[in-house]
Amino acid sequence: MDNKAYLVQMNGNGVHGKNPVNSKTPNGTGVTGSGLHRLSGNSSLCPTKGKSRRLRWDVKPSEMANNTLNPIRAIVDGMKLTPNPDKPMIALSIGDPTVFGNLPTDDAVIQAMKDAIDSQQYNGYAPSIGYLKSRQALANFYSSPEAPLTAEDVILTSGCSQAIDLAISVLCNPGDNILVPCPGFSLYKTLAVSMGIEVKLYNLLPEKSWEADLKHLESLIDERTSCLIVTNPSNPCGSVFTKEHIQKILKVASRHCVPILADEIYGNMVFPGCSCPSLASLSSDVPILSCGGLAKRWLVPGWRMGWILIHDRNNVFGPALRQGLVKLSQRILGACSIIQGALESILNNTPQSFYNNTIGFLKSNSEICFNELSTVPGLNPIMPSGAMYLMVGIEMDHFPDFKGDVDFTEHLVTEQSVFCLPASAFEYPNFFRIVVTVPEEMMVEACGRIREFCQRHYRPSSCNSNDLDH
Repeated sequence: MDNKAYLVQMNGNGVHGKNPVNSKTPNGTGVTGSGLHRLSGNSSLCPTKGKSRRLRWDVKPSEMANNTLNPIRAIVDGMKLTPNPDKPMIALSIGDPTVFGNLPTDDAVIQAMKDAIDSQQYNGYAPSIGYLKSRQALANFYSSPEAPLTAEDVILTSGCSQAIDLAISVLCNPGDNILVPCPGFSLYKTLAVSMGIEVKLYNLLPEKSWEADLKHLESLIDERTSCLIVTNPSNPCGSVFTKEHIQKILKVASRHCVPILADEIYGNMVFPGCSCPSLASLSSDVPILSCGGLAKRWLVPGWRMGWILIHDRNNVFGPALRQGLVKLSQRILGACSIIQGALESILNNTPQSFYNNTIGFLKSNSEICFNELSTVPGLNPIMPSGAMYLMVGIEMDHFPDFKGDVDFTEHLVTEQSVFCLPASAFEYPNFFRIVVTVPEEMMVEACGRIREFCQRHYRPSSCNSNDLDH
């Protein structure tokens, strides 16, 4: 056997070939087309002559790490949250429906997990994009005549957050820009900025139940716009776009040839009397990556099961983008194999009554919160139509004791032990978000405390001498 060092090149299908180290590469640099470096013949025996060495340790975090910032954590961690010791804490800030134990998942969901574990069939590694059987179950569940799906159109992910990560990563390059709703879920910006992608915020209009400002949205598009993110139903607004409004958004995307990332994690979580068609079901030519998961509708956010549904139109994405998603999925081995094994049963056996009961509770709590706070001077709640959130506007001119929504919500904790998330975390100041998943009696108590707080600090006409600056 000769003593030449060999480099094994890999492609997506396995071993591509072996090359001896003394052979020339096409570019003459010793670097293969895949970015792998060949070793020189003696590199394992002695150091390269003239090569400088470090004289001291100097290990720093990467630029990606330094550029990664969660706006919610940045604001909340900077707040001075000292609850009133005489009142038990009520947290209306956490977007986890399981926190208070009043919204358990359905027995059929639990049984599906038990059966998957007992089968001993899902203890190993799954394919990076998920088991074929599980992907087919999702395709069957979400397919419609207007937006047909096959297993090849499904990528399973570790929660909806990873689905969003993969979708942005496959569509965008550093220097590109994406359009993000404002107010909107903070993760979009967290991911994009860390990748060197510019975020452009398009306004949602509270006076129109948080519809998108289409003129503003369209004005932001340029030749580097690689993705439009649409969140429907909305976090943090709880709004649900009408069919007509979705069609208008699609027309803008079509006019400028911009693909859509549809964050539909709250899809089907809409109140009675509302409808929430998927974006893909209304699209004739705009390609869409729809991101979803089990987290919210099935009330199991910790199980980390998400997915991307690829709705290509006129083969715009084509095989290259699909292969790009496969490659990105191989960076980690995706969703938990046991939950993949349970997925078909979860989708097919969860009773409609479970969904109805969840939605009924969320609507009831939303109505309680909206009706209670609508009569509080200085507050302007906006009734949601779905999801599990409600946004409340603060007329800051009438609360001169506070500098803004962060200061307002911070003092609400100090005085009343009620924590609402300031909407500055969503880049939308002078609002706060309420999560409506808490038990009903807790919601009533929290609204009473908010009323008491506002009555104490409300001023009919601002005493602030800087009124003219507002």
